[in-house]
Amino acid sequence: MSGTTRRGFLGTAAVAAGGGVALGAAQEASARSGTAPQTVAVLGGGVAGLTAAHELAERGFQVTVYERKALGGKARSMDVPGSGTGGRGPLPGEHGFRFIPGIYHNLPDTMRRIPFAGNPNGVHDNLVAPKEMLFARSGGREDIRIPLLWPGNTPAELTPDELRRALTSVLDTAFNLPLHEALYFANRFLVFLTSCDERRDEAWEQVPWWEFVRAGRMSYDYQRILAIGITRNIVATKAEEASTRTVGTLLEAFAFNLLGRGADGPLDRILNAPTNEAWIDPWVTYLKSLGVEFKVGWTVQNLPLAAGRIAGAVMEGPEGVRRTVTADHYISAMPVEHARRTWNSAVRAADPQLAECDLLETDWMTGIQFYLTERTPILHGHLDLIDSPWSLTAIAQAQHWPGHDFPADFGDGTVADCLSVDVSEWDRPGILYGKTAKQCTRTEVAREVWAQLQAALNDSGRTVLKDSVLHSWFLDPAVDGLGTPNPVNDEQLLIHPTGTFHHRPRSATKIPNLFLAGDYVAVPIDLATMEGANTSARQAVNALLEQVGSAAARCVVTPLYRAPEFEPLKRHDRTRYLLRLPNLFDVG
Repeated sequence: MSGTTRRGFLGTAAVAAGGGVALGAAQEASARSGTAPQTVAVLGGGVAGLTAAHELAERGFQVTVYERKALGGKARSMDVPGSGTGGRGPLPGEHGFRFIPGIYHNLPDTMRRIPFAGNPNGVHDNLVAPKEMLFARSGGREDIRIPLLWPGNTPAELTPDELRRALTSVLDTAFNLPLHEALYFANRFLVFLTSCDERRDEAWEQVPWWEFVRAGRMSYDYQRILAIGITRNIVATKAEEASTRTVGTLLEAFAFNLLGRGADGPLDRILNAPTNEAWIDPWVTYLKSLGVEFKVGWTVQNLPLAAGRIAGAVMEGPEGVRRTVTADHYISAMPVEHARRTWNSAVRAADPQLAECDLLETDWMTGIQFYLTERTPILHGHLDLIDSPWSLTAIAQAQHWPGHDFPADFGDGTVADCLSVDVSEWDRPGILYGKTAKQCTRTEVAREVWAQLQAALNDSGRTVLKDSVLHSWFLDPAVDGLGTPNPVNDEQLLIHPTGTFHHRPRSATKIPNLFLAGDYVAVPIDLATMEGANTSARQAVNALLEQVGSAAARCVVTPLYRAPEFEPLKRHDRTRYLLRLPNLFDVG
């Protein structure tokens, strides 16, 4: 939440008690050296921008962050206007629920360095691991409930009835998924695991995941679970369009995460409170203690070029007044659809990789929260409604926020839970109105999502979601114009159609004082994620340090885990690839 909460106050107090830097790191460094610190304008206050500010401030730079909307970007939580009464806080809304898997390394490292009262490892200790996940089926099919095993993370208890249902779902899926299809999928995954980097970057980048796993010729269950379900859960993208390189890379990382190899922690981790309270607010407080300044409500319009360098950032302020902000260096940390609007023809001509960004694509993936007057006994973790036409994923949040008593802390005193739902497909007809999400009004979107939730969860002999417990809902305000000919989404998600990997830019540009950070920048994880945003910011800071010849320690950039056992097979595959031969295990 954006308001001051007890936990947020404690996070602030932790910085103060820990001896917060009175003048800021940059000012102290300049006082010791007798020189003015170099200034950096960070353009964008999402995860990429805050990470860049963090790394720069700790190295003695004077940093100002300019953000057009709210700090935290798409990762933030937000207050539901007018929802808090009687001294309670507003209901928590969000762009979409947070998911911080164990394959992430760079973002967790940053989180460990953000102080939080009572936490030895900072806000990282606010991560908790759900005990299970659920593939919810529609049409009377049993749901697939999967325990998430990890040391110290015991599965949720199963009643005899729940155990019966779990076994039924496994057998039902097994008998509906022909054995030859399961074996074929395993073989395709082995092909990717043993493919060399050149084959991945050049060949598999051009092949959609749907085609790679031959989903078009397989059964409905194969398509929904192994093609569509995996891509939605792991990479939040469409199997028919997504690059095999991207999907396979992440699937490989998650597989080793499940095996406990090369992981920062459990497969699935979420925050134990609303995002701002558990993470963003303490982060901003810490950065202010380092001397970072924040300017919210400032929109970047243009980056004029003079003598081959960025001469300033033309911005529109909160009152609509234009001004030019100057600094020694500029880090563009905006989402790609906003960043590329600020690159004029001179800037693009100075570095052709910026023009390549016009070929990157974004799509809608937006959250809606349902506030309920009763706890929802679905499961202890995420659920994927794999048969839903709007590709819904969700999580019931109250059970994961132990520091909060929902009725006492939020809303009007009657809200007991928040069911947070991500809508990934906005261009397919729903089941209630027969319209796409973009064609529906905001109210119709809420009703349609609720109907699809009920269709998946209330179809196996018990009523999980009752209409009588629905208190209210909140749809991300970044979505506007629904039900009109011109719907818009101001906060879209970068997607990964085939071939787009090669259009992603590097953090360093040919303009010596301009650097790029954001989830669209080329990073080892190759996915639009908070980890990608964090990693790209580290790369941008390293490029800046190289440019100025700084002796400061470089930011650590940890790549995805690579299993050493597969390296000989990848080297063998490289020879085969150079000889234009298929992968050893690729039998068609």
